[in-house]
Amino acid sequence: MATPSPDPVPEVMREPAPGPVPGPGAERCDGPSVAPAGSRYHQQARNGRQGALGRVGEFFLMLLLAVAGPVLAFLVVMAVGSAAGLEAAADDGDRVFANPLADQAAGLASLAVGIPAVFVVVRRCGRRPAGTVGSVRGRLRWGWLGRCAGVAFPLLALQLGLLVAWEAAAEGTVPDGFAFPGWPSFLLAVAVIALLVPFQAAAEEFVFRGWVTQFCGGFLRSPWPGVAVGSLLFALAHGLGQVSGFALLLYSALWWGWLVVRTGGLEAVIAIHTANNVLTFWLAAAAGQLSDDSTAADAPWPALALEVVFAPLYCLIVARLAKRHRIEDRSSPAAAEAGPPPGVTAPGHGRP
Repeated sequence: MATPSPDPVPEVMREPAPGPVPGPGAERCDGPSVAPAGSRYHQQARNGRQGALGRVGEFFLMLLLAVAGPVLAFLVVMAVGSAAGLEAAADDGDRVFANPLADQAAGLASLAVGIPAVFVVVRRCGRRPAGTVGSVRGRLRWGWLGRCAGVAFPLLALQLGLLVAWEAAAEGTVPDGFAFPGWPSFLLAVAVIALLVPFQAAAEEFVFRGWVTQFCGGFLRSPWPGVAVGSLLFALAHGLGQVSGFALLLYSALWWGWLVVRTGGLEAVIAIHTANNVLTFWLAAAAGQLSDDSTAADAPWPALALEVVFAPLYCLIVARLAKRHRIEDRSSPAAAEAGPPPGVTAPGHGRP
C-alpha cells in the first residue's frame, strides 16, 4: 500500500518551480522559453534557461543599454533636428533646441529607447519571449490597458486641477509665467505630446516596474525586494530635486509596483504614468512653460499631499476592477504549454 505524502500541500498553493527543465533525452534548444503555468508576474524570468553567469550578463547588458541607448538616441534626434533646420539652443542651459516643444520631443523620444532595450535583454540573455515583461499573458492586454486609462485620465485631471487651485489660492493669483501661446502652437504641442509620451512612459515602466522586478524575482521568492529596488531607482532617475518631490516619486512608485504584481502586468501603471505626463505637459503647453526643465523630483509639498491620497485611490480602484473583470495575475497553462521550445518540458507538462 502506498504511503501518503507527509506534506499534503495543495498543488495550487505551491510556488512554481524555477522553470522548465530538459526532459529525458531532450536536446538543447536556444529558443525562447516561458515560466511554468501559475507563475506570478515577478516569476516570469524563471524559465530554467539561465544560470548565474547568464544573470550577470543580463544585468550588465541592461546597464549598458540603459546608459548608452538614450545617449545614442538623443544624438540621432539631434542630427535629425539639425537636418530639419531646427535652431540650436544657447549654451547657457541644458536645452538642445531653441524651440521648447522640439527640445521636449527630443528628450521624450530618446527615453523611449528603453522599450527595445528591455526586449533585447530579455530575449537574448533571459531566453524568454519579450512579451512576458508586458504581462503574464506574454503580451500587453490592450483592452485592460484601455479600461485603466479610462480611470487614470479623469482621476489625474482631478488631482492636477486640485493642485493648480491649491497653489493659486496660496499665491492669491494666477501663478507667474502663465502665457497662453495661441491655438496653433498649443494644438501642435498637444499632438506631439500625445504621440510621444505614451512611449516614454511605457519605457520607464518596462525598465523599472518590469525588468527590475522580474530580474530580482528570478532568484528571490518575494516580489517586494524587486519592487523596492525598482521604486528607488525610478525616483533617483528623475534627479535629486526637493525632498517632497523625491518622496512623491518613491511613494507612488511603491504603490505602482504593488499594482503590477496584483494585476499581473504593466498595463495599469503605463496608463497612470501616461495620464500623469500627458496632462502635466498639456498644462505646461497651455501656460507657455514647456521650456521649464523641472521634473517630478521638484514637486512641492502640496503635490505630495495630494499624491498620498490619489496614488492608493487609483491603485485600489484598478485592483477592484481587475477582480471584477477576472484579470489574470498568473500565467495560464495554455501560455506555458505554448512557450517552451521543442525538446524542453515544463514541470507538470511532460510528454505523454
